[in-house]
Amino acid sequence: MYHIDEHAGMFTPAERAALTLAERMTTDARGVDEEVWADLREHFDEGEIIELAAVIGLFNYFNRFNDALKVPITPPAEPAIDASETETDS
Repeated sequence: MYHIDEHAGMFTPAERAALTLAERMTTDARGVDEEVWADLREHFDEGEIIELAAVIGLFNYFNRFNDALKVPITPPAEPAIDASETETDS
């Protein structure tokens, strides 16, 4: 997996299984083979696997939709300043 393998120690085995599913679904959906499913089943029940696949698919849809329509990326909003932080002691 891209840069994830370089940092494999940062992820639990369950997280690595989910990341493998995400990468395969994103780069080659037909490449989600029995090995991927077996690894997922070691860490997740069937409902959780369906949820993972649904979320991954949904975010892939968002990306493709926005890319096709050339929707500009909106920068994140600036954090709000707490009014109590701007008060001065008198």
